[in-house]
Amino acid sequence: MTLPIHLNALRAFEASARHKSFSAAANELNVTPAAVGQLVRTLESWLGVALFERVNKGRFRLIPTQAAELALPDIRAGFEQITAGLEKLKVDPAEKALTVTVSPAFAAKWLLPRIHRFQSKWPEMDVRLETHLRPVDFVALRVDIGVRYGSGSWPGLIAEKLMDESVFPVCSPTFLMENPTLTCPSELTGKTLIHDDSMEKQTNFPNWDAWFKSVNVEFDSARHGLRINNSAAVIQAAMDDRGIALARSVMVEDDLKSGRLIRLFPEISYSSSMAYFIVYRAESATLNKLSAFRDWLVSEVTTR
Repeated sequence: MTLPIHLNALRAFEASARHKSFSAAANELNVTPAAVGQLVRTLESWLGVALFERVNKGRFRLIPTQAAELALPDIRAGFEQITAGLEKLKVDPAEKALTVTVSPAFAAKWLLPRIHRFQSKWPEMDVRLETHLRPVDFVALRVDIGVRYGSGSWPGLIAEKLMDESVFPVCSPTFLMENPTLTCPSELTGKTLIHDDSMEKQTNFPNWDAWFKSVNVEFDSARHGLRINNSAAVIQAAMDDRGIALARSVMVEDDLKSGRLIRLFPEISYSSSMAYFIVYRAESATLNKLSAFRDWLVSEVTTR
């Protein structure tokens, strides 16, 4: 048996059976009682069976027949399943687009090499990456979530620490071969040092002055060197044999594993006072897409 062409007839039948009245069913379905009656008669004709006994004892009432009573539970269950299925199809387009803000360097050196794993897990979600050197207005740019590097305090945003990092000198294998005397920190003062000026206004941003101070080596910060205002470009310059960079561990993790860079003096540890934080607006905290990306970021850090 095929399904009736007009599911409205089934709706009219179920509502009429529940209310025992065409008029009450009509009020629920926002149609006229005559229309409900016609739909029910059409269904009875298609099935070849009566669905109601019309009883008029002072007040007209519809009494479902025995056949109708037997069928109603399955019909109601069917409507519930159809409703549930339709709800799954009603996906808010905004829930499919996730806008993420990060610095250009963090995007290039950490996020983009890993983002395919998030996309594999959530293939229906479109990730829109906003890269900025400075913090952006989440409302104006309609940003959902971001990763920021700093002390953990940004007005209007919830900040959850994602990962700490350490700072250390790095150079290319070629540079090290050409400078075999790089065996102690004091040897660095006579070499070309690459300075990261991307956050020069941040007083606690790790720089060469702070690092040399931590190892008790005098250093003249005014001495000639290479200054770049992009952390990813700083790392690239070191890989291109342009000098020695003071690298942030999160930024060079993959380059160290691949051998593109070599960490100098691994026995010396210097932790940055700044860290990476997941940031988002409080009113967006319950969004499924935000939770999905936040949980993925945390899993990437805890499993690396």
